Amino acid sequence: MRVSRAQAEENHQAIINVASRLFREHGFDGIGLKDLMKGAGLTQGGFYKQFASKEDLMAQASQRAFEMATRRWSDAIAAHPDAALETIIGFYLSPEHSGEKGDGCPLAALAGDAARQGPEVKERFEAGLKSHLQVLDEVLPSAEGTRPLGAAMSMLSLMVGAVLLSRAVNDEALSQGFLAAAADQARDIAAS
Repeated sequence: MRVSRAQAEENHQAIINVASRLFREHGFDGIGLKDLMKGAGLTQGGFYKQFASKEDLMAQASQRAFEMATRRWSDAIAAHPDAALETIIGFYLSPEHSGEKGDGCPLAALAGDAARQGPEVKERFEAGLKSHLQVLDEVLPSAEGTRPLGAAMSMLSLMVGAVLLSRAVNDEALSQGFLAAAADQARDIAAS
């Protein structure tokens, strides 16, 4: 049975949304096409009508994950414009964010996987990374003589690493310790 163009586009977007979440939960190689399509409520047979390859889907799902993450940051900033940086630090380095792998930051969830992918996935990942850096750079106090994006790069590296390490341990106190230490250091970066 043929589907309308509108339904095909709806299916396409549903697959990207589901893949965005499932890739962050399981990694790019941790879930197959059959389970991705099942998660979207579709059969595997329709995959190649929607995407050129799994790499094509990984690239589009990465872009979607970054769009969602950047939107969360923008919404947080809009809600607290006078404390934008503190809001980002507090949200990003929270136990709740650390625990939400499927809906959390694609950098913490997929950077290691993206490093082993082809140019299309890396390109989308790089664009998302740059958008995060830009947001941080805009909310960081400007310091004379610093190199462009330097403080934003330091802060993002620190925060992503802390979330990654907090997810990698069973010891809850150690997990919380990574987040709290990174929050303190991020505030120090902002103050310098």
